[in-house]
Amino acid sequence: MARSDPLIIGRVIGDVIDPFNPSVKMSVTYNNKQVYNGHELFPSSVNLKPRVQVHDGDLKSFFTLIMTDPDVPGPSDPYLREHLHWIVTDIPGTTDATFGKEIVSYEVPRPNIGIHRFAFILFKQNRRGSVVPPSTRDRFFTKKFAEQNQLGLPVAAVYYNCQRETAARRR
Repeated sequence: MARSDPLIIGRVIGDVIDPFNPSVKMSVTYNNKQVYNGHELFPSSVNLKPRVQVHDGDLKSFFTLIMTDPDVPGPSDPYLREHLHWIVTDIPGTTDATFGKEIVSYEVPRPNIGIHRFAFILFKQNRRGSVVPPSTRDRFFTKKFAEQNQLGLPVAAVYYNCQRETAARRR
């Protein structure tokens, strides 16, 4: 990965995951708006779970998707890092997250202080039905979770920024 990689610049690599070589194409869309690294989305546009498509692999490959916020309660002092927003396992390659098994339901992002990063991390599973849900959403640790479930390094990742909407910004 080059230093100019947005996942490095945005500190998703480092704060959430270790450096990896992307090997699978994943797209995340909210209301037909694709998520690009570092772009800002408003909380009002992310209140429904996104469509997450895995474009590579085959129907015999299974993937786990994690959505996490490493900036809790605020980016300047994220002492509650990370907060887990969503986990879907057993997603067959070439399909989308609706074909997987939601083991932690989607929680709408509601950042209160500052600009938060919301990261989607995709892992390839060794086998189907092998991922155990975490006991809590609070102080989630993606790297540790991946280790405990033998997921290895991620195969894809993307993140967006989101901050609280003020009445003036909604217009």
